[in-house]
Amino acid sequence: MGKFVAAFIFISIAAIFYYIQASSRVTAPGHPGAKAHWSYAGKNGIGTAYEQYTDGQYQDKGHTGKISKVWFSLAQGIVTETMFGLIHEAQLQEVQFYIKGEDFLHQEKIDAISHIEYLHKDAKGRPLSLAYKIINRDKHNRYEIEKHIFTDPDTNSMLMKIYFRAFANNITPYLYVNPNIANTGPGDIAWRERSWLDKNVWLAADDNVHFALNTDANIISSTVGFEGVSDGRQDLIKNGKLTEHYTTTGNLPGNVAFTLQLPSLNHNQVGEWQFVFGFGKSKIESINAATQTAATGYANVLTHFNGSGNNIGWEDYLTSLPELDKLSAIATDGGKLLFTSAMVLKAQEDKTHAGAVIASLSNPWGDTANADTSQTGYKAVWPRDFYQVTMAMLAMGDKITPKIAFEYLRTIQANANTPGYSGAPGWFLQKTEVDGTPEWVAVQLDQTAMPIMLGWRLWKEGVFSDAEITKWYSTLLKPAADFLCDGGSVNIATNHSIIIPPLTQQERWEEQSGFSPSTTAAVITGLVAAADIARLANDDKSALRYLATADQYSSDVEKNTFTTQGKLSPDNGKYFLRITANNNPNDQGQLQDRNAQGLINESEIIDAGFLELVRYGLRSAEDYYITESLPELDNTLIADELRVKYEFTFPHTSGTFPGWRRYGRDGYGEDTIAGRGYNAMGETLAESRGRVWPIFTGERGHYELARELTKTTINGKIAQKDFENLRNNYVKGMELFANDGHMIPEQVWDGVGNNDTYHYSIGQGTNSATPLAWSHAEYIKLLRSYSDKKVWDTNTSAALRYNKIK
Repeated sequence: MGKFVAAFIFISIAAIFYYIQASSRVTAPGHPGAKAHWSYAGKNGIGTAYEQYTDGQYQDKGHTGKISKVWFSLAQGIVTETMFGLIHEAQLQEVQFYIKGEDFLHQEKIDAISHIEYLHKDAKGRPLSLAYKIINRDKHNRYEIEKHIFTDPDTNSMLMKIYFRAFANNITPYLYVNPNIANTGPGDIAWRERSWLDKNVWLAADDNVHFALNTDANIISSTVGFEGVSDGRQDLIKNGKLTEHYTTTGNLPGNVAFTLQLPSLNHNQVGEWQFVFGFGKSKIESINAATQTAATGYANVLTHFNGSGNNIGWEDYLTSLPELDKLSAIATDGGKLLFTSAMVLKAQEDKTHAGAVIASLSNPWGDTANADTSQTGYKAVWPRDFYQVTMAMLAMGDKITPKIAFEYLRTIQANANTPGYSGAPGWFLQKTEVDGTPEWVAVQLDQTAMPIMLGWRLWKEGVFSDAEITKWYSTLLKPAADFLCDGGSVNIATNHSIIIPPLTQQERWEEQSGFSPSTTAAVITGLVAAADIARLANDDKSALRYLATADQYSSDVEKNTFTTQGKLSPDNGKYFLRITANNNPNDQGQLQDRNAQGLINESEIIDAGFLELVRYGLRSAEDYYITESLPELDNTLIADELRVKYEFTFPHTSGTFPGWRRYGRDGYGEDTIAGRGYNAMGETLAESRGRVWPIFTGERGHYELARELTKTTINGKIAQKDFENLRNNYVKGMELFANDGHMIPEQVWDGVGNNDTYHYSIGQGTNSATPLAWSHAEYIKLLRSYSDKKVWDTNTSAALRYNKIK
C-alpha cells in the first residue's frame, strides 16, 4: 500500500509539474519572421542510408527492413538541407552552432576553419559509406567542434554526434536549428514540449509533416522564435546570451527557428552530446523516430549505416560493383573520388519512386533563393542527366539500379495518360518531380533519344533479355523513335507547338531552339538503336524507316550546323555552331535572348556539343569538320565573354589542367560585378556569367581517347606515354575540380570578374549545384573508357554505319 501511495503522489506531482509547464507557455513575438531562403548549394557532403530493392521497389518488408527516407547535405561545415519523404522535400534549412566566448560571438559556418572527411574508409583511404566527420576549428584556437553525421537506416532520423572541445575558459555553445518544414520556409509552427516521462523535445510542423529534436545534452536554456526577430540568434547578437525563453511560436505559421544553450566549457573540457533529428507524418511519428535512434545508440546506428558485419549498408553496395578495383587503377587518387561518386549517384535516387534519379541534392545559389513556395531546384528528374547517371552505374557493373531506373521512365513519357497532355505521344518530359509531375514542359529531342540509347545498351549488356527489350520496344521505345522521326503536335501547360525533328524546341542547355549538333547526334544514335530493337521485334518496316531517317539527319548535320562564314574567328570561320535557328548556318542569324545576354549573332557562339558526334560513334575523331572546329573551341585569346576554354593550376600540383564553359556568352552563373549568385538581385543581370563546368574536361577526355585510338600504331595499342598524358590531364583534372568532400560541382570559378561575394579560389566549385550527378557520372565513364581503351558511350551499330573519316 505504501508503494502505491508513493507512486500516486509521484505521478500527481509530475502531472502538476507538466500542467504548470504547459500552462506557462510563452509565445514568441515577431510573426511571420524574416524571408526564408534555401541553403548554400556548394555541398561538400551528402548522405542517406543505403537500402535494397524488394521486387524492384523499396519496401519495408525487404532485407533492409524499414526504408529510411531521410537525406542530408553538408556545406560550409554545417548540416544544410535535410530531406524527408520524397527526395526533394526539404525539412531543415540549416543546423549550426553559435559560440560565445569572453570577447566574441562566432557563427560556425562563417568564423571557423572547416575540415571534412569520411568516418568509414578502407586501408587506401577510400570512403566506404556516406557518414562524415567534420571538424570546425576557431582560427585563434579557442575551441574545436567535431561532428559525426549520418542517418538511421531503421527509421526516419538523422544523428549528429558532437565533441565540443574548449581551449579557453567560459566557452558557451548554442545550437541553432532553422526548419523549412514541408519544403517551404514560412509555413511552420514550432514549440518546446515536456511531459512527466519525457525530456524536453523541440518540435516543428507544417500541416501533416513534423520534426522532432531529441538530445542527451543538458540544455541550460532554450528559446523558440521567428527567424530574424525572436529566434534566439538575435538575442545572442544583442545581449550576448539568451534573455528570452519562448516556448512556442503560437498558431500562426511563419519562418521559425530554435536556439538551445549547452553547458559552458573551460580550458581542456570536452562536451560530448548527441542530437537526433526525427521526422514523420505526425508528432508521434517524429518523436518516435528520434527516440528510437537515441535508444539504438550511436555505435549501433553507425555500424548498420556502414554495413559492417552482418548489417546491410553502404559496404554492400560498393561490394556489389565488380568494376571498382579496375577503375580505381585508372584514377590518379587511388579511387577515393570513384568510391564517393558511386555512392553519390546511388544516394540521389528517390526511395518512394524507385529508379527516379535526380540531378543534384541542392538548390542552385540557394542562400539567395526565396523559399516561400515549394520548389525542387535540381532535386528533380531530367532524362538527359538520368541517362548519364544510369550509364555510369552500368560502367561500374551495377546492373540492377539501371534496370529499375529504365522501368521508371514510363512515368515520365508523354502520352494520353499524362495529366493535361494532348498531342503526339512518345517524347519524354523535360523536367519532372520524382512522382512524374511535370515542372518544365519543353521538348528536348536528346532527352527522347537517350532513353532509347539506354534501353539498347541494357539489352547489349545482358541486363534485358531479348523478350524483355521486345516488350519495352512496343510500350516505350517505339513511341519515342516514332516521335524522333515524325514529331507532331504538343499541348501541355504553356507549350503548344508543332515539333519537326531534328529541329529541337530546346537543346541540352534548355535555352534555344533550332538545329543542334549535340541534340542531332543523340537523335541519330537513338534511331539506329531503335532500328536494332525493331528488327529483333520483327518490325522490319519501322527498322527501315528509323535507319532512313537517321541517314537523312546524319547527311544533313554538317549542312545544318557547320558554318563556313563564322565571325568568331576571322582567320578561319569554319566550325560547328552551338545551335542555329534554321538550316542555314551562314545567315548570321540571331539567338534568342537568354539570361539577359541580348540577341547574339549565332556564329559567335561555339560549344563542345559537336564532340558528341564522336562520342556516340557517328564521326571519326579525325573527321574534317570536327578537327576544323577545335581551334575555335580552344581559343584562349578571344574576349572572355566569347571564350570557352580556360587553363587551371592548383596548389601543390604541377601542371595545368583544362576546363571549358558551356558556350560563349553563357549567362548562367555569378555576375562579374561582385560575384553574386545567379538571380541574387531578384533578376538576371546582363553581367551574369556562366563559369567552367567540369563535365567538359571529361567529355574532352573521351574525345582525346578516341583521337588517340585513330592514331594507334600497327600493333593497335596506344603508346603508354600518350595514354598517361591523357590520364594525367583529364582524369586528374576532374579529380582536382572535386572539393574536399570529393563532391564534383556543376561549375568552378574561372577568375573572370569581381569575386567579392564568395571569395572563390580559381578552380573551386561555385554555389551553383554540388554534387552534380552528371559530373560524377562523367568521371566514372571516363575511368571506364580509359580502362577499356574504348569510349564507353559509343553505340557500335551507329559507329559501323557512319564512322568514316572525311
